[in-house]
Amino acid sequence: MSTDRSETSTMTSDDEELKMLGYQPSFRREFSNLATISFAFSIMGLCSSVATTFNTPLLSGGPASVTWCWILGSCMCLTLGSSIAEIVSAYPTCGGMYTASAKLCPEKHRAIVGWVVGWLSVIAQVVGLSSSEFGLANMILAAVSLARPAYTVTPGLTVGVFAALLMVHGVLNSVATRHLALATKSFVFVNLGATFVIIIVLLATTPRSEMHSASYVFGGEGIVNGTGGWNTGIAFLLGLLSVQWTMTDYDATAHISEEVRRAAYAAPSAIFIAVIGTGLFGWLFNIVLILCSGPLDGLPGPTDSAVLQIMANRMGIPAALFLWSFVCLTAFFVCQTGLQAGSRTVYAFSRDHGLPDGGYFGVVSRSTRTPLRAIWFTTVLSVLPGLLDLASPTAANAVFSATAMAFDTSYIVPIFLRRMYANHPEVNFKPGPFYMGDGLLGWAANITCITWTLFVCVIFSLPNDMPVSPENMNYSSVITVGVVVLSLMWYFAGARRYYHGPQSNLASSVDSKDADGIRIDEDLKEKA
Repeated sequence: MSTDRSETSTMTSDDEELKMLGYQPSFRREFSNLATISFAFSIMGLCSSVATTFNTPLLSGGPASVTWCWILGSCMCLTLGSSIAEIVSAYPTCGGMYTASAKLCPEKHRAIVGWVVGWLSVIAQVVGLSSSEFGLANMILAAVSLARPAYTVTPGLTVGVFAALLMVHGVLNSVATRHLALATKSFVFVNLGATFVIIIVLLATTPRSEMHSASYVFGGEGIVNGTGGWNTGIAFLLGLLSVQWTMTDYDATAHISEEVRRAAYAAPSAIFIAVIGTGLFGWLFNIVLILCSGPLDGLPGPTDSAVLQIMANRMGIPAALFLWSFVCLTAFFVCQTGLQAGSRTVYAFSRDHGLPDGGYFGVVSRSTRTPLRAIWFTTVLSVLPGLLDLASPTAANAVFSATAMAFDTSYIVPIFLRRMYANHPEVNFKPGPFYMGDGLLGWAANITCITWTLFVCVIFSLPNDMPVSPENMNYSSVITVGVVVLSLMWYFAGARRYYHGPQSNLASSVDSKDADGIRIDEDLKEKA
């Protein structure tokens, strides 16, 4: 009985805090601390993300690039994750960095800042989900190719599996929040459990005489320039792409913060814990993969996945396929949480009339208390980048490559604004429970993460191979800059007439209705 009263008091406090930020509570707060931490781990998808990005550092910079770039990138990502967690703690709304960016600048800049960051966030979420789902489809078909070498995987089959998986995740995300929270609790155990089991089995099945030396894993023997034209330093730094692609969508937990209990504490803490855990366990995983990898010239192998090939070479095809199924399951969880975060981003932007939909996607369903319209809009929209693969794999890869850069750009804007307008009378930044302070620690983390992100965006923009051709050109910077330029053109051409930045919906909440025509605050009154 006392537990129920405590939970009710906590949710009331969360809802009051949300009202102070200008929004009427519309979701059920069903995500506990464990579910929130599991969500944060799952959005990064440790073993599956390493599996899908491992080829790039291994083949570009060599084994030593894999190991050193991961730990270097992880340390820098911790400064970014901490800086984001600090802002999420102060603004625990489903708009995430989009809402925070607009609130951290003076009134006259809020609309244009919110508009640009909002579109960067929406594009990053949609394309990120699409690329993750496409990666999962390729992982599944890689397993089929390993089991049946004669089987031909066509682009049409890949796109078909990709689209089917997106529909499945759309259905799974359409259930009530309590079911989402209950299922999410188990994700972290599968994620970390699969990683540790693969590590143990690889070490157990690799003869000591066939393990690589420390110089190969950490030293000069493991530095291999496979780019075909870049100097060795650039080739080595391309190893950063794996950790940067893995550790992204930091603010995903913020997007479900209106569904989290004690959101100002739980959401930022989950980000911080997940970044540290993914960094350390990911480093161990990468070290063991390199240690047991065998000859470099045999990778990535016929499956086109170096991780799967290493597993098959060491533990045999049946065991590799069995453990690979859990890696695929982890990727499945990435997409599940990615769609949840992405749909809340769309919901928040529509709620503020940032989308040209008249707020159609910014409503919550009475039956599930989730934004069903935004969920299915995000699902269908995420199919489109994958369909590009049928016409041009180069175009599809170009769109996918913009994900991390768009995410990271949207992150550093609010961090920069928080410092730039710290003393502005119209910016009333009230730190949340997770706060690094205005001393050396806070400044060092903020400056480091901004500088690092700008540096990594340069690495993101470099082609992985030389000489550059239309097929291997890296279009991520072109697409990201294009999103910013087009959004600005749209804003000045007409959007500024109806979009005025994040808007409070408290005044209209009495008359507002959800997707089924019922007032969104009716159930909250009933609970009280």
